[in-house]
Amino acid sequence: MSQGRYWHARSDHLVSLWPGVAMCAVIALAAVFVSGMHGGPPMLYGLLMGAAFHYQSHDPRTAPGVDACMRVVLRLGIGLLGARITVGQIESLGWATGLIVVLAVVSTVLCGVLVARWLGLSWSMGLLAGGATAICGAAAALAIAAVLPKDEHCERNTLSAVVLATVLSTVAMLLYPLVASAMALPPLWAGVFLGGTIHDVAQVVVAGYSLGHEAGDTASIVKLLRVGLLVVVVMGISVMVRRLPSRTAAAPPKRKFNLPVPGFLVLFVCLVGVHSAGWMSTGLQLSLGESSRACLMVGVTALGMKTSLGGLARTGWRPMVLMLATSVWIALFVLVAIEVAM
Repeated sequence: MSQGRYWHARSDHLVSLWPGVAMCAVIALAAVFVSGMHGGPPMLYGLLMGAAFHYQSHDPRTAPGVDACMRVVLRLGIGLLGARITVGQIESLGWATGLIVVLAVVSTVLCGVLVARWLGLSWSMGLLAGGATAICGAAAALAIAAVLPKDEHCERNTLSAVVLATVLSTVAMLLYPLVASAMALPPLWAGVFLGGTIHDVAQVVVAGYSLGHEAGDTASIVKLLRVGLLVVVVMGISVMVRRLPSRTAAAPPKRKFNLPVPGFLVLFVCLVGVHSAGWMSTGLQLSLGESSRACLMVGVTALGMKTSLGGLARTGWRPMVLMLATSVWIALFVLVAIEVAM
């Protein structure tokens, strides 16, 4: 009897999620349609269009589904990113390029924390800005936010990082190929520069192939290496957060088994391993990649619905300065490293 009541409660819970999930999916589809018609990053459209429906995140009929999309669907999309990466792709870069990328990522995350402290912002905002700039833009900010302590500013800080990373990534997509051409970088090193500095994957691909096939291929692989570092950075942040006194003071009740890292990171690593071992067909890899993009779009739309544009405007100029500082830092770091390596 108790088993029957349990499944009945679970089914009722799933039914309660559908209105909010459906709304997020419809808004995400609209954002993709607008992006296809007029150009521009679909995630940015999803954020802004979702924010226009902020009032729905408080409606009892849609709030549970919006919360589920922002937490479960979003994390699933991040985990599925692992299907795009293999160990062989990373090894093909060589140790010099790999060292440049690793040092650029680590130093940019630290830069974000230090500049945030100088600007009077929270350390969590510094991690969001540094991680979004250093790794893979919006997806990295969302992954880092998933393991940060939840407070009244968490959603607003995450939305700020996602919006600013998307905007700055688009600016970099247009500007950085001109910088590479002005510096007369060879195609290989031009690809390292573009793949090692531009925030989002899509913008890296566009910028790279605008300079030729070799630059585009190199930029894409370098960018995938940065995406591969997502699991290391997020795992490190997760372990650090778990050891904070404030976190342990309000720790949830112990369960029989609790993973030491978030489940979406486990999925990420498993997919990288399966893809690297050659156990994933091309069709499956493409399907998982499309599923990842769809989940991220729905999750980002839900994030936009959870945060009001008025609240975002009240964050002021400091987050913009923070994101600009981290973006300038990683660009200068990679350029100087390339000059040394050449």
